[in-house]
Amino acid sequence: MDIDIGISGKDREHIAEGLSKLLADSFVLYLKTHNFHWNVTGPMFPALHGLFMTQYTELWNALDLIAERIRSLGHPAPGSHKRYLELASIEEEDGQPTATEMIRQLVSGQEAVARTARMAFKVAAAADDQPTADLLTQRMEVHEKNAWMLRVLLEDTAALPAGDPYKAAKTKKSK
Repeated sequence: MDIDIGISGKDREHIAEGLSKLLADSFVLYLKTHNFHWNVTGPMFPALHGLFMTQYTELWNALDLIAERIRSLGHPAPGSHKRYLELASIEEEDGQPTATEMIRQLVSGQEAVARTARMAFKVAAAADDQPTADLLTQRMEVHEKNAWMLRVLLEDTAALPAGDPYKAAKTKKSK
């Protein structure tokens, strides 16, 4: 049965493409955040472990909303790791970065998802697709706030020695 929701087939296709990129970025960021939750170490462990869990849980819940919107527009949602890596603008992390580097990567990832959502928003708004625009507005708000929450963790580190400031602070404290 044809879809007749007041958005042309071509516009629905372009919107679904943008949402697919958002889904891919969100999934890669989810996986990275969950990985960091499992592997963070150092004196900031309790705070970062909890913050990362809050953020990956929110990302996990958003994946379904994004995929279902793609389906509502009449297109298949990407669902393989291979396809996500093809579509995503965020790089995977397979090493064991320091806590500070984890935070930096997550700030970058949150900002990347916000940029991807903003690009998709332009397409949705031009097609008069309010439900997608609303979803994208909510995603931008979440990711911009998450980036800010993470970024402030790096603000007091400028005066510390190069490397992992948490490790430097611990070393300084133990002397």
